[in-house]
Amino acid sequence: MSHFAHLGPFSDFVDAARRSGPVCPLAPPGLETQRRVREALSFAPGPAEPQDVAVARAWQRDGINGQEISWWVGYGPRTRAWLLRPAGVTGRLPGVVALHDHGGFKYYGKEKIADGPDETPEMLRPFREVCYGGWAYANALAREGFAVLVPDAFLWGSRRFPWDLVSGGRRGECDAARHTAEQIAAYNADTAAHEHVVEKYCSVLGTTLAAVVSYEDRVAVGCLASREDVDGDALGCIGLSGGGARSALLQATCDRIRAAAIVGMMSTYEGLLDHNISCHTWMLFPQGWSRHGDWADLAACRAPSPLLVQYDREDGLFTMAGMEAAHHRLAAHYESVGHPENYVGRFYPGPHKFDLEMQGEAFAWLARHLRSSDVRERKHSWK
Repeated sequence: MSHFAHLGPFSDFVDAARRSGPVCPLAPPGLETQRRVREALSFAPGPAEPQDVAVARAWQRDGINGQEISWWVGYGPRTRAWLLRPAGVTGRLPGVVALHDHGGFKYYGKEKIADGPDETPEMLRPFREVCYGGWAYANALAREGFAVLVPDAFLWGSRRFPWDLVSGGRRGECDAARHTAEQIAAYNADTAAHEHVVEKYCSVLGTTLAAVVSYEDRVAVGCLASREDVDGDALGCIGLSGGGARSALLQATCDRIRAAAIVGMMSTYEGLLDHNISCHTWMLFPQGWSRHGDWADLAACRAPSPLLVQYDREDGLFTMAGMEAAHHRLAAHYESVGHPENYVGRFYPGPHKFDLEMQGEAFAWLARHLRSSDVRERKHSWK
């Protein structure tokens, strides 16, 4: 019997669970696995289209034309997003949904990866330095010739829960006009436990946090696809960490996505055992999915739809064995459908991050797949 430090005297629970039924069986790409993924991510209160889209303001700075837009998903506060385009460029552009990370940092969402009309909050600068090489990568991607939509996810930014509710009434709401770094850090700390509460509500209501986040991201894709200045047949998504989880979920559930990049969020579930399960978001663990397949199987269920996965060799959130096993599993899936070239897995030195080298290679990969002349033919053959 293996010993699991997290389980101690209950280490034999792992073997008991495996005897009770399949755990992470191989789920090959195709319609049946896609059906099971959608079942595990069941949440569809309406069509995945934005309601009551509005433009709040527009700006131009640093080679970018930006718009702040908002929409309603059918419940809760309005979702706010930034739409970024290269300045001086007219006509339809390929579109990318840039998905912010989890980061244990829910006070801000889109601001973590994008510059908007106002100055970047000072406390985000060191965060970006560690995670993104100091850049607002969504703006850099837009300057490469993409229309980039950066929405707040459920629980983050404009979609965050009020502080007094998250803290159980112990604190008053943190007014964004008067926030301090200390207040924001305290809010982020309180939301860690509150995510468990939200997941419990989701479970009681027949869904999961992963499903809700994925649904809202599909609504964002619908918003991007509906724009006249965007080529709705050339849409992709990209994200680091929790954003990588969101990218995997979008790749699995949204036929509009033609290319997806997952950064710093790929491992087998086996590779997480006794390593770092406790710190990961519920988005990585859709309830019941492991009875049908592994995380890599979910990400590859629409193969041969192009997929890039970038791994950090010293990523403390994962084991090297878990990342390598997922990489081989993904490669085998794309080989099995006759398009091994459509999966690219790259390993980089260093800790959990999406640095400038990785960004440059990811942007070039998206350009190859979203600007190619046969993107419309692929749309029909890979659905």
